[in-house]
Amino acid sequence: MAKTPNTMGIMKKIFIVHGWTYTTEKWSELSSLLSMSGYEIVSLTVPGLTEKTDKVWTLDMYVEWLHEKISHEEDPILIGHSNGGRIALAYCAAHPHIISLLVLIGSAGIYHNELPIRIKRAVFGMLAKIGKKLTSSDKMRNLLYKVARVQDYNKATPIMKETMHNLITVDLTEKLELVSTPTLLIWGEKDTATPLSDGLLIQKKIKNSKLYTIKDAGHSPHFTHAKEVAEQIIKEL
Repeated sequence: MAKTPNTMGIMKKIFIVHGWTYTTEKWSELSSLLSMSGYEIVSLTVPGLTEKTDKVWTLDMYVEWLHEKISHEEDPILIGHSNGGRIALAYCAAHPHIISLLVLIGSAGIYHNELPIRIKRAVFGMLAKIGKKLTSSDKMRNLLYKVARVQDYNKATPIMKETMHNLITVDLTEKLELVSTPTLLIWGEKDTATPLSDGLLIQKKIKNSKLYTIKDAGHSPHFTHAKEVAEQIIKEL
């Protein structure tokens, strides 16, 4: 679906927007496999996660940030995982004619209202409002994270806790039909963070899209099944 790298003598770029993590080290295997296809891999540092920030971010702000990074490129390819997929989806809905291929891996962006998700939103909302007043105690803070099942965000700064609250309250379902970019969805069948049903819904809403599922994979198939993920992406390049 995407153009070949050297049709105009210019090496095309694949931009990666990682999920909620503080390092991009685990992307190295997939990046190496993709670079063998003749593309330059650009692993973006996301403000607040792998890049320092002193402000609370919203999804619209991340869309603007991404636009500054890639809008000047010729036919860029965009890969987004989890929260990075949320940003990538919002970007392609707002700027449908810039990206030549969108790859979403276990993408976030679909609003859920099940009890565990409501608890998570409530906890982040509480943390955003009361800050250190209640969470100065390590025991209390760890209890909140355990209740919300979000221990992975324990290292987040107060600013990024507010940012996460901003992000998880956004529902992109109604904007999916605005995405006209050719889209490849890659999902782990055992993904519990962003269930396969989310991938099926996104595939249904984005007309020019296809869904590939990976057996025995969870939320990060690009780490656990890097070769299989790379093969599927390369097929579309």
